Amino acid sequence: MGEGRERREHDVVLVGATGFTGGLTAEYLARHAPAGLRWALAGRNPGKLAAVRERLAAINPALASLPLLTADVTDPESLRAVAESARVVASTVGPYVHHGEPLVAACAQAGTDYLDITGEPEFVDTMYLRHHAEAVRTGARLVHACGFDSIPHDLGVWYTVKHLPADGPITVDGYVRAGGRFSAGTYHSALTAFSRTAQASRAARQRRAVEPRPADRRVRAVPGRLARSAELRVWSVPLPTIDPQVVRRSAAARPEYGPDFRYRHFAAVKRLPTVLAGAAGLAAVVALVKLPPTRRWLFGRLASGQGPTPQQRAKSWFRVRFVGTGGGRQVLTEVAGGDPGYDETAKMLAESALCLALDDLPPAAGQLTPVAAMGDALLDRLTRAGLTFRVLDGPAAAAA
Repeated sequence: MGEGRERREHDVVLVGATGFTGGLTAEYLARHAPAGLRWALAGRNPGKLAAVRERLAAINPALASLPLLTADVTDPESLRAVAESARVVASTVGPYVHHGEPLVAACAQAGTDYLDITGEPEFVDTMYLRHHAEAVRTGARLVHACGFDSIPHDLGVWYTVKHLPADGPITVDGYVRAGGRFSAGTYHSALTAFSRTAQASRAARQRRAVEPRPADRRVRAVPGRLARSAELRVWSVPLPTIDPQVVRRSAAARPEYGPDFRYRHFAAVKRLPTVLAGAAGLAAVVALVKLPPTRRWLFGRLASGQGPTPQQRAKSWFRVRFVGTGGGRQVLTEVAGGDPGYDETAKMLAESALCLALDDLPPAAGQLTPVAAMGDALLDRLTRAGLTFRVLDGPAAAAA
């Protein structure tokens, strides 16, 4: 924990509340934060922040005087002031590879815990290379991927591993199904990642060259292959997201994952034609986004701040099932919830911020995964908040 952090003015500062997901996170805190929480909103536009505060005051009148802070990524002094005023800073300002680093740097230097909802591997690897050591020095915990990327997968594997003996090899396969729509922020972040594959590969290589590995254990996240899953009765399609990397780093940090751990990550698809159509569409987008004229056209399809309506989000859902094997046993688990990209992501980020600010956590610093930073404390919080973590039994449950 950063020096003097207990005496800081704010427990939690939310940066980006004028955006779509940031606004949902602010509304979640307005409804669920404990009465004594000292929190604030931060952003570059005071008028827009005041409008968000008015919306929050309609939910909770006590928030009519919620503090509003200036935080502009082009103004390092404003970010330093925000970081030094807070115990925890949570950011929803993406694409993070373009806008995220100044706030990470400010928090690392101030010994302030930092959270975001990025799913951008290049950003996470670059932040490790540039700011992990400083965060270790100051006591800051830098925790990326605290939304649908990657909390259901990271905590879901942790929950699964806890149901297996840790004295032998453990394998876990994760299968993701979801129904929902995405916002402009998610869309722009995905396009940015697709357009920067070379930079992402370079950052990953540089991180591998310097990041310590467990000396007496083996930890792997390996790509799977397109196949039919006998356990779940679906087609398993390898998912090249950040989630396996997050799971692998959690496994490297915790001995509970056993002496030899392997994880694979899939989309679960019921019909093979759906798989083929999705692969063709993704390949086309990846090709088009690398060309400046078509990249500009793709980015213009959704304007910043747009997202699904409350009615659309109410119909959205996600389910991640894990098949874990170890010590001669197999366990089937499930993590499930509502709208993955927005309502549940806002819940995950807000509860993560509350967890870092309020819960009794083991000492840790530097760039950490959600499991490495918060583990069971966050699992308990999210269970109380309505996410489902459960063990399934029998083939009927597997096929449901």
